[in-house]
Amino acid sequence: MSGFLSETFLAALLFGAVTAAIPLLLAGLGEQMSEKAGVLNIGIEGMMIAGAYLGFVGAYYSGSLWLGFLTGAAGGIAVASLMALLCVRIGLNQIVIGIALTLGLEGLTAILHHFQFSRSYPRLPAAEATVIPFLSDIPVLGPALFRHHLIVYLAVAMVAVIIWVYRRTQLGLNLQAAGDKPAALDVAGIDVIRTRTMAVLFTGGMAGLGGAYLANVGAGLFIPFITGGAGFLGIVLAMLARGRPGWVLIGALIFGACLSMTTAAQVAGVNIPTDLIQMLPFLAVMVMLVLFGRRASLPAALGIAYERGAR
Repeated sequence: MSGFLSETFLAALLFGAVTAAIPLLLAGLGEQMSEKAGVLNIGIEGMMIAGAYLGFVGAYYSGSLWLGFLTGAAGGIAVASLMALLCVRIGLNQIVIGIALTLGLEGLTAILHHFQFSRSYPRLPAAEATVIPFLSDIPVLGPALFRHHLIVYLAVAMVAVIIWVYRRTQLGLNLQAAGDKPAALDVAGIDVIRTRTMAVLFTGGMAGLGGAYLANVGAGLFIPFITGGAGFLGIVLAMLARGRPGWVLIGALIFGACLSMTTAAQVAGVNIPTDLIQMLPFLAVMVMLVLFGRRASLPAALGIAYERGAR
């Protein structure tokens, strides 16, 4: 029991929780905006793995993590544009298309990686951390929370930006209306299709960036199926957060702590069955669904394609 209370274990757990939480946070924030606009983006897992592959390839050949993040976000947007075309503009079933995109991208990235690198798994150099003065010197909390790559702080800052967009801008009102009463938004002269398309593309960019972070910073390499269901956890976070970006951050940290438990236990020398620890994220999902699932507030038109003039 003392191993769980040691500074080594707590520092490793917190550091790992932040590292594991960032892909979930980015995916959850993106999914939240898509759902707010009325599009259930089940394909977010495919967008993440596309971002992970293209982000790794971009960083590997250019030697720049930032270019890798850019190519990863672009990959996510490319997949999201297909989702927007098929589901938002043509009006096909969002769940079916989302699952098809996820399965297709998982297979495609695995094949591309095999042809490109055969059975080798090249690694990237360790990401350079941005150390925040004074705060990084706090015992336990400092090294765990304030010595990360700059993208981590930008992702957390994105929470505040999105809160401002939802509460203070016309775009936030348009997104809310596109998900709750798209016909009313149409009557007001705002293009519902364009609003939903923008939300889906934003989701793709965020998911692709999350995948690129997972491959380039979190793991330092790309392996097929590296996301491991992170996109689906992002969907759960978005639904349980009830339109509040701050709750997405809190949920991502909880899931991140569960995901990092194995590494933290090994660092602290705590002997726990690996299978038990790997079960924790899924157990956390079930507990959160039981506690908060019934009170999850979803847009009235979520998952329903909008056709102007249709009744």
